[in-house]
Amino acid sequence: MKPLIVANWKMNPISRKQAEHLFGSIRKEICGIQNVEVILCPPFIYLDFISKKTSKNIKLGGQNIFWDRQGPYTGEISPQMLKDMGCDYVILGHSERKKNFQETNEFINKKIKASLKSRLKIILCVGEESRNSFNEDGRWTGEVDLILKEQVLQCLEGIDEPQVANIIIAYEPVWAISTVESGCAATPNDALSASLLIRKTMHQKYNEKIARSLRILYGGSVDSKNAVDFMKEDGIDGVLVGGASINSSEFTRLVKAVSGQYLSAEQRNYR
Repeated sequence: MKPLIVANWKMNPISRKQAEHLFGSIRKEICGIQNVEVILCPPFIYLDFISKKTSKNIKLGGQNIFWDRQGPYTGEISPQMLKDMGCDYVILGHSERKKNFQETNEFINKKIKASLKSRLKIILCVGEESRNSFNEDGRWTGEVDLILKEQVLQCLEGIDEPQVANIIIAYEPVWAISTVESGCAATPNDALSASLLIRKTMHQKYNEKIARSLRILYGGSVDSKNAVDFMKEDGIDGVLVGGASINSSEFTRLVKAVSGQYLSAEQRNYR
């Protein structure tokens, strides 16, 4: 399975002209790369023109949706609207929305169900808030296990086995996000520990086949210098990129680095 790189532009850039330049630069630089899946998640207002210029190796995603198809919800966007704009994916449960808009696991669960009905694939973010959840020697405490397990189980409540094929889980430790004061990337071992716990939880809720096939990403201060290190871990299938994704040269370096690593691995396996 190809590595997955998700670019979350958040509320950037500030103008359509800048968005066109950013997208154009990224598309030009990665147009020949076929062994990596790239998903761009720009602000909603830019999806229309980007969808008309996108290429085969770039898919589109939204950054959020509301859980109803339509209705009196001022300022909200429905999953069907995203689908109509050319999106195949949507990010749900991002820590910034949990913090700034008090989104609960129950809210996220309703959004997941609505998105699946509209045939959108989900990038579900889970993660603990504090680095203090680790022991002094860097080992996980039981608190981290409980936090991640609760988020996964509550967000996927009522989701049937066939639907899980359309869900990707991104481990996004809040303390590692570049927009928080203490933001610094977690270690590849942190990400691996999280992926093992997530797969164990999915095994308990569903079965071993689903746990093994689940795609798990790491997100949190990812850039071109550390993305490959996370991707080297067997349990990590891709990265969710924030700040680095709105710098075209930095993001394309990241994509090329992951592509090169994946190609090298394929060549080694072939031999």
